[in-house]
Amino acid sequence: MTGAPLRVAVLSWRDPRHPEAGGSEVYVEEVARGLVRAGHEVTVITARPPGAPRREVLDGVRHRRSGGRLTVYLHGLWWVALHGRRIDVVVDVINGLPFGTPLVRRHGVVALVHHVHREQWRMIYPGLRGRFGWWVESVLTPRLYRGVRHVTVSGTSRDDLVALGRRREDVTVVRNGLSPRPQAGSRAPEPRVVVLSRLVPHKQVEHVLDAVAALRHEHPDVRLDVVGRGWWAPQLVEHARAVGVADLVTFHGWVDDDERDRLLAGGRVLALPSVREGWGIAVTEAAAQGTPTVGYRTSGGLTESVVDGETGWLVEGPDELARVLGELLAGRLDVEAVGEAARRRASSLDWTRTAREFEEVLLGVTTGRRDRGGS
Repeated sequence: MTGAPLRVAVLSWRDPRHPEAGGSEVYVEEVARGLVRAGHEVTVITARPPGAPRREVLDGVRHRRSGGRLTVYLHGLWWVALHGRRIDVVVDVINGLPFGTPLVRRHGVVALVHHVHREQWRMIYPGLRGRFGWWVESVLTPRLYRGVRHVTVSGTSRDDLVALGRRREDVTVVRNGLSPRPQAGSRAPEPRVVVLSRLVPHKQVEHVLDAVAALRHEHPDVRLDVVGRGWWAPQLVEHARAVGVADLVTFHGWVDDDERDRLLAGGRVLALPSVREGWGIAVTEAAAQGTPTVGYRTSGGLTESVVDGETGWLVEGPDELARVLGELLAGRLDVEAVGEAARRRASSLDWTRTAREFEEVLLGVTTGRRDRGGS
C-alpha cells in the first residue's frame, strides 16, 4: 500500500451470498478482500435477500444490505449521500443499470463494468422495458459517467464501452484472478459435459440440452451436469423433458467449491454458450481442474479467456457447438492436451494481482493521477 489507507465504498446489486449471484459478485468480493489485506477499509452495499443479515463483517469486509432488485439503487445512492464525506472513493458496479453516484459525488468515483447488456435487455425484457433499459445503459449512463474512471475485465468489454462513448484512456482492464485449488479428481469413465452458470435466459443453456439431444443416439452414454441456480431453472428442466434428455441431465443446483471442482474435473469439457461474457470466471475454474471450455466466439470476453484450439474451442453457434461436442465425445479432439494447456494458463491468474491492479486505479483517482488505460 502507498500512503494512507483508503476508505472504499462499493455499490453492487448483489453479493456472493445472494441467490442470483454470479461471477461479477465473486470478482467484487475477491477485490474487496484484497483491498482489506492491503490495509484499506471496505464497505460493500448491496440488496438484501430474504434471511440475509442487514450488517455483517466477512474477512474484514463490511457488508450493508438493504433494498431489493431495483430499490437497492436508491438505498445505495442514499447511503453515499449520507456518508460521502467519510469515504475516499466509491466503486459503482454497473450491471446494466447504474447507481448514479455522479449525481451526489463529483470526485472519487470508479465505475466497474463487466460487460454491456445489449442482448440481455432484449431477451429478458422484450418490448418497451428492454428498449428503455438499453437506452439507460447505452445513452443515459455514458453521459452521466462522462469523465469517470472505469474498470472492466477484458479488452473486448473495453472496446464495447468505448463504442458507447467512454474515452479509451478512462477505461482500465483489470482481469479476473483465480484462487489456487487442488486437483479434485480425474475424468469420469463416461463422457460428461458440464455447464457451470447462473441459470438465466442469456446463458442459453438450452443450446447444450439441444446438442446432447442431437448426440445421444451416436453417444448413448453421454451425460450432462448442470451446476448453478437461477430463476430460469424450471424452464430448463422442462426443456430437457421436451427434447428427450431428462434422463441424461443432472441439475445439481448450487454446490460448494469442492463439489464444483469434482464435477468440473470429471467432465470432458465445460460448455458455455452465453450471449455475452465479460471474461467468464467459469472458464478459469474449469481450467484449474484441467477441463477445457467450448463457447461462443460472439460472447466477447471468451475470446480472451479461451485461446481457441489451445485451451478450448470457440464456435459460431448451436450447430457448431453440437459438432464440436460430438468430436469431443468421439475422441477426435485431444481433451487431455488442451485441458493441460488450460490448466497452465489458469495457474498464471491470481486474485492478489487483480486486487493490486484495482488498488492502483483507486489510488490514482484519489490522488488525482490519471493512469492510462491498461491492456
